Amino acid sequence: MAWTYATLVQAIKDWTQYDETTFNNNINTFIKNAEERILFAVDLTVFRRNQTNNLTVGNKYLPVPSDYLSSFSLAVTANGSINFLLQKDVEYLQEYNPTGITGVPKYYAPFDVNTFILAPVPNNTYEVELHYYYRPNSLTVETSGTWISNYGQEALLYGSLVEAYAFMKGESDLLGIYNQRFVEALSRLKNYGEGREDIDAYRDGLIRVKAN
Repeated sequence: MAWTYATLVQAIKDWTQYDETTFNNNINTFIKNAEERILFAVDLTVFRRNQTNNLTVGNKYLPVPSDYLSSFSLAVTANGSINFLLQKDVEYLQEYNPTGITGVPKYYAPFDVNTFILAPVPNNTYEVELHYYYRPNSLTVETSGTWISNYGQEALLYGSLVEAYAFMKGESDLLGIYNQRFVEALSRLKNYGEGREDIDAYRDGLIRVKAN
């Protein structure tokens, strides 16, 4: 079943048979931790988005989106052409352009958690498009449902139970069962994200599993 925030909270209480103030105050943390584990374990296109922006003349820095985790690509449109920038280390960009020469940017690097650095320094207000991996809102915020709560509901439930049972310092055998169920659910999501989402049956053929 798909989870809303209210139904998942109740399920955590029902499965653990625990309903105590300190435990209840930490349920949001259990859910968020489970979501983070899913987010970083499974590559799904639903966790990708695009954002356009315009560069500032003479400014070698470009702000990153507030929900940014990592980039897939950064492209700049100049003279009617789309040019994909190469990602390098900050040190490479500083050595490449120590004097701040301006032009169409060719390289970029994460400068800090809030900013990219570009080289050459933009000489025009070029449009850029960032394709990136982002952190979606938690079910604790989007209480009516999220992609994970609707389509990764088993992983979210067992991930939350692992966090909850570890908090309770519960029996290791039961914790192990919850964790195994979580790992199995993650594996199914990975098969979807890294298999079915990224193929076309016409070009690649149907997914085939070897018989045991």
